[in-house]
Amino acid sequence: MAKRMLWFTGIFSSLTALTTVSGFAISNQLMYLKKKDENLILERETSAKRYDEYWYANVKKSDQWIQSANGYSIKAIFLEPHNTNRYAIICHGVTETKVNSFKYARMFERLGFNSVVYDHRRHGDSGGKTTSFGHYEKMDLQAIVTALKAHVGPDLIFGIHGESMGAATTLLYAGMEDSAAFYISDCAYSDISEQILHVMKTKTSLPTAISLKLIGLFLKLRDGYSIRAVSPREAVKNIKSPVLFIHSTLDEFVLPYMTKELYKLKPEPKTLKLFDEGAHAQSFNQNPAEYEKTVEEFLEANNLLKN
Repeated sequence: MAKRMLWFTGIFSSLTALTTVSGFAISNQLMYLKKKDENLILERETSAKRYDEYWYANVKKSDQWIQSANGYSIKAIFLEPHNTNRYAIICHGVTETKVNSFKYARMFERLGFNSVVYDHRRHGDSGGKTTSFGHYEKMDLQAIVTALKAHVGPDLIFGIHGESMGAATTLLYAGMEDSAAFYISDCAYSDISEQILHVMKTKTSLPTAISLKLIGLFLKLRDGYSIRAVSPREAVKNIKSPVLFIHSTLDEFVLPYMTKELYKLKPEPKTLKLFDEGAHAQSFNQNPAEYEKTVEEFLEANNLLKN
């Protein structure tokens, strides 16, 4: 009996040590998620004709360094091709940069809007040491909004477009400070804990429930926030402005049910668009004309297009 107890104790201790090490390692991967090469992002967007060097060289624009409440500077570009008080702030996804946002800036330009593109913390030219999947990013977005209000003045009408983590950040901001005229959420996760679980189940063989608790503990200790707070599903309940929810039915990374859940929880006004083509964050790339038409109809339905 004593030998059996020692054997069970040894197995339990080994499993505990393994999951603890795994929890620390995964929290490390999340905080310092490997980013895409910035030159490759530029090459990708240029070769796909989503980024036009001639357009960028000639469009009226200004570089802005905006101070985050989190203690670093955020690099933003104010793109102002129109003489208008209508603006769209565009939030890119994790591992991307503001270069990925230019395609949406061009779309909004065609719809009569100026735009603001910027780098999330720890991405591109912005400061910040870790990625927090919307927690600290929502505060940075708040700083962008404040700077835009100061830049344009009291007549400002603006919306926010986000893709993937940028979409989650958009919704978390809106749940905290619902000051935009509209929001567009493209393939947001409804809860970061569930998203981490999904990735762990598909990419690892770890005991997920225990590991997730340890990951949450390490993130709290190391980066100062609770993953339970990164929950767009809770934020959408507080959003009164119209939201357009977009997702691709083929997305296997952030599953489409998450956007359907967000749409269900959001009070009216709201719109849901599911595309049949495109993997994660590829709805615009695979369906550009239909995507733009969807956005235009959403804005028109909510009286947000300039007459």
